[in-house]
Amino acid sequence: MHRTKTAFSGRLLLVVILALFSLSCYAADTPKNIVFLIGDGMGIGIITAARCAGPGQDGQLAMDTMPVIGLIKTHSANALVTDSAAAATAYATGVKTNNGELSIDPAGKRLRTILEAAHDTGKATGIVSTKFITDATPAAFVSHVTSRGQRTDIAVQMLSSGADVIMGGGRKDFTLKTDTSDGRTDGRDLMAEAAKSGFQVITTRDELLGISSGKVLGLFVPDIMTAFSPEPTFREMTTCAIDCLDNNKKGFFLMSEGGTIDSFEHANNATDAVKQTLEFDNTVQMALDYARTHKDTLVVVTADHETGGMGVLNPDGDHPKFMAGWVYGGHTANMVPIFAYGPGSQYFAGVHDNTEIPKIFSKLWSCKLN
Repeated sequence: MHRTKTAFSGRLLLVVILALFSLSCYAADTPKNIVFLIGDGMGIGIITAARCAGPGQDGQLAMDTMPVIGLIKTHSANALVTDSAAAATAYATGVKTNNGELSIDPAGKRLRTILEAAHDTGKATGIVSTKFITDATPAAFVSHVTSRGQRTDIAVQMLSSGADVIMGGGRKDFTLKTDTSDGRTDGRDLMAEAAKSGFQVITTRDELLGISSGKVLGLFVPDIMTAFSPEPTFREMTTCAIDCLDNNKKGFFLMSEGGTIDSFEHANNATDAVKQTLEFDNTVQMALDYARTHKDTLVVVTADHETGGMGVLNPDGDHPKFMAGWVYGGHTANMVPIFAYGPGSQYFAGVHDNTEIPKIFSKLWSCKLN
């Protein structure tokens, strides 16, 4: 009888230990924060060129140090070659849509985004872009429209989306048209409305560098950012966003886009595309530094699509580090890389469709998408 009780107690203890181990493993895979960094147009070619131009062909970019690596298929619902709107919709909602459409499905149904889901769980949320903030990639996380060109509609939806941090260019989509500047024609000054609803509304780098908490609407140029001084850098905007969102005890979701990589690739401008990729990687390093001191943070780095089809060629006398060969000036159907670090990062290894990425986020957070 004594041996039976002892054996039963031993089995019970083993069950408890296994249960606790299982729960600890689950907890270890559940990030409190997600930093989602998207390099617009950033394919393997431009990453290779940036490595050659930066740390050197035998060196490492910050993204190279991330332990989990995979590949992403990028086609849209109606085309082999996606545009940014359809690609971002896939990343935001887990559903493919037609090129040009934002967070609605091909039948016109509104789709729930991972940012909206995060907000509904009480997390802080934010979007950042080095283009204009109403551009396709950030817009997909906070708006639902039939055309990415509906910038003034996107701006209205953006302010009512629950996003706590909104930063980039595109000020004209929020301000009234005047005799000397483009703007809204519906009589609404969204910057004034944002200020009344609790946003700190800023327009300069100096103002940005003075903020580390609260809700922020930062609109630094009337239209697309140039990525040059006196504008804030991608790293500065993303750092400020993390500082502000980090104040929420329930955690945060941040999507931050390095958009100007794509701009220079469309022009087949290798020099500036490489510079912007290195600036993007500098921001990746900052995010990894944050995640290494905040162990509950998942960092995911990828691209919405590849632009230009760059091939890196042997250097010559005029180009001592590398030469760039371009396919053309548009997007390609090439797969793009994905890198991950932090709790839950293991789920991003291998080949994925772009729709799988927010589904992984939603499973990690036990929140519902579509």
